[in-house]
Order: sequence, then structure tokens, then C-alpha cells
Amino acid sequence: MANAPVRVRFCPSPTGNPHVGLVRTALFNWAFARHHQGTLVFRIEDTDAARDSEESYQQLLDSMRWLGLDWDEGPEIGGPHAPYRQSQRMDLYKDVAEKLLAAGYAYPCYCTTEELDTRRDAARAAGKPSGYDGHCRDLTAEQKAAYEAEGRTSIVRFRMPDEAITFTDLVRGEITVQPENVPDYGIVRANGAPLYTLVNPVDDALMEITHVLRGEDLLSSTPRQIALYRALTELGIAKDTPAFGHLPYVMGEGNKKLSKRDPQASLNLYRERGFLPEGLLNYLSLLGWSIAEDRDIFSMDELVAAFDIKDVNANPARFDLKKAEHINAEHIRMLDVKTFTEACGPWLKAPFAPWAPEAFDAEKWTRIAPYAQTRVTVLSDITDNVDFLFLDEPVEDEASWTKAMKGDPVALLTTARANLEAADWSDPESLKNAVLTAGEAHGLKLGKAQAPVRVAVTGRTVGLPLFESLEILGREKSLARVDAALAKLAG
Repeated sequence: MANAPVRVRFCPSPTGNPHVGLVRTALFNWAFARHHQGTLVFRIEDTDAARDSEESYQQLLDSMRWLGLDWDEGPEIGGPHAPYRQSQRMDLYKDVAEKLLAAGYAYPCYCTTEELDTRRDAARAAGKPSGYDGHCRDLTAEQKAAYEAEGRTSIVRFRMPDEAITFTDLVRGEITVQPENVPDYGIVRANGAPLYTLVNPVDDALMEITHVLRGEDLLSSTPRQIALYRALTELGIAKDTPAFGHLPYVMGEGNKKLSKRDPQASLNLYRERGFLPEGLLNYLSLLGWSIAEDRDIFSMDELVAAFDIKDVNANPARFDLKKAEHINAEHIRMLDVKTFTEACGPWLKAPFAPWAPEAFDAEKWTRIAPYAQTRVTVLSDITDNVDFLFLDEPVEDEASWTKAMKGDPVALLTTARANLEAADWSDPESLKNAVLTAGEAHGLKLGKAQAPVRVAVTGRTVGLPLFESLEILGREKSLARVDAALAKLAG
């Protein structure tokens, strides 16, 4: 398919919450398709009725839309190869399996689980490969009839060629697998249900996929699929064998593969925390690829322009939450203020906001937003940064209080209050000068002098620029909070 238009696919199973490793695979396929002006096929592999769910299916669609990873064919869009859910394509798989059987590329296998286990154990004891030994490969019609007379059911096995299979992986280079390491394998269960080993390559063939970019964990199945593709091509079902590229593992804590059970693996976690899609995708693209040695921050347009599957590193990539947060923070800074202000909306109301809905003041929020934008790492940070504006009293934080109220805080706050009362509350510089001169009167620099004022007014030792915050909160509320702090110190 060297000269064919690029067609790639993203084909998740609708089980559980979307995983960041899955998103990285979707992203690389999307970027590859967009870079080559190709087609991204979004296909749902939902043949496992026991594990698949409609809720997970809807989550997958919603997640792709939120991330901005648009697809060209698939659910809700359709396309020339519909349907795009495997559960709706069973007749196709049945037809292909029958053709493979008729042409001798597959055969019925009557071996019981107990027989398979016994022969595998014997092979291991003899130091031989323990895969399927081909017992049913060449059964006569009489032998098949005898098994069926016993009441045995059969699965369908694909007949692997007795020769090495060599292919060039787009990430890992040339790979050769010897025939003894890839035994005949099942493609249809005894109840007639097709297995992943059949439906995945058949769909790729029928949908004319040119490049299969998927996780390293599927590398061992590639020789089997290549042999099946060759059979499908000879039967006129496939046009050719696609090129394969196996993406590196995403590693979590302790250099173990990031699994669905790891808390930091869930896409929903990052969405709930307020990662921007662009920030998260920027970071995930760095798990195995880079745009340049000295550059980590870039837009999705720049990713698409630069992406080349040959630049993907075969070595495992470690998920680093701190780096993900740093990159997301940079993308937040890149937003225009209006977009940032709107993006924070969900975290300024229930269930995230601790203030009553009627306490929210849109005018104050609009004024404080530019200062907040330079300080938050994820959008959910905004709630704690601005709560002092909308709560009747600042958040009680004894650790911050103890840290700030050292020395003689009563004397400092008394002087600062008097200076603030006389200051120009329309000018943050005037408010700064009021606290600065109060500090000087008590032998303190501005940093030490403003700490008790900040805790009195906002409840915290760190936060948004203090004097701009005082101006936006307003004279009356700010002075009342200083008075309340003095009363607490006196009490």
C-alpha cells in the first residue's frame, strides 16, 4: 500500500474509563492521518459482551470530542465501510471464516482444554515450545466425523505457514519471527463467536487500512496477523498488508507499565482537574516522540506539521505528572483572557465552588482573572485562588495563620490597617505603599509585612497579587477582615 492514500484506525474497546495510554495511541494515529492528509477511521471493538458497556462507548465518543481528535469515518459520522461497531458486523466475520475454511487456510480443531494442557505440559518438560502442536491440522473426514460423533465441538484455527515471517516495523525496524514461535491460533470460538485475532485484521482489510499504529503489547500478534492478511489478499478480501508501527509502553510509578488500575492513568482525572485538551495532548505526544530536542511546548497544528512515525522512539516512555502539569500551565498562559475566563466557568459553581451561587460576582471575577491566569496549573486551581472574593469569611487555615502571625502581628496589623484606611483604594500601588510603610515602621521588609495582611484577608500565605486582590475585594470587606484578624489575635 506504499502509494495508497493514508488510512489509519483507532479501535478501542468500550470497557471502563478511557486510559491515557489509549489516548496517546489515538493522538499518534490522528496526527499521522492529518500530517499525510489521510483518513482516520474510528472503530469500536465491542465483541466482548461481558465487558463492553454502552456507558463506556459514550465516554469514548465524548472523550474524543473533548480532546478535539476528530475522525473521518466512524460512529455518528458513518462512511463507506459502515457499520463501525464490530457487534454489528458479525455476518461479515462469519463469511470470511467460512472462506478461510473452504480454502484450507483454517481448519476445525476438536482438542479439549484438558488435552491441550496435557500436551503443553509435556512440551515444556521436554524443553520444546508449548504452543499449539498442530494435532488437528490434517484430520481426515473420518477423524472429524468421529470427533463429532463423540459430541465434541470445534473451534476454528488459522493455519500458520511453516516459514519465518519478516516485516519492517515503522518504529522498531526489521523483525523476523521463526515458525516454531507462532503456532496455529484460534480465530472462531466453539459457539461460533469470532475472536479478536480474526475480527481486527478482517476489519482492517475491509476498511483498507494502510498503516496500523498501536501499542507495543500487540507486537507479538503481528506475525499471526501478517499471515492472515496474506491469506485474505489471496482470497481477494484484502488489497494488501498494512505497514505496522508499535508504539512504546507508557510507564508509571516504579517503571511498571501504566495500567488502567493506576490512578494517574484515567483520562477522566485530568479532565476533572481542568487540564486543557491542548495541554494534555501536548504532553502525551512527548511520550515517545519529540518535536525538537530543546522544545516541549507546541500547538496541535505544529504537532501535525512535524509528526513523523519514524521519529517515534522504541524505548518505554515514563509518565511524569509534574511535567504534564507544567506543560498544561504553559498552555493556560497562552489562552487569551476571555477564553481563560470562560474555561474556568465549571469550577466557579457547584459542586466545585464552596460559596453560595448568589455570592458569585461576575464583575470581580472578570477583574481578577488576568492575575489568576498567570498562576494556575490546572483550571480547578482557580477555586482556591479566588474563594476569598466570594466567601463571607476567608478559609480557615491554621497552618497559614501560624506561619504568618509571627513576631508582633498585632502592632503590624494595627499600623497597616490605619495606613490602608487612608489609602487610595482605586490604586493597588497606594495599597502596596500603605503596607510597605507599615512594615518599615516595625523594621520589616514588604514580604514579611504583607504576610499577616494576606492571611487576614485571603486566609492563605500564597495566592494572587495581594494589592490587586485587595482593590478588587474592596475597602469595606478588606478592612473588616483585618479587624477580624486583630480580634482573633486579641482573643
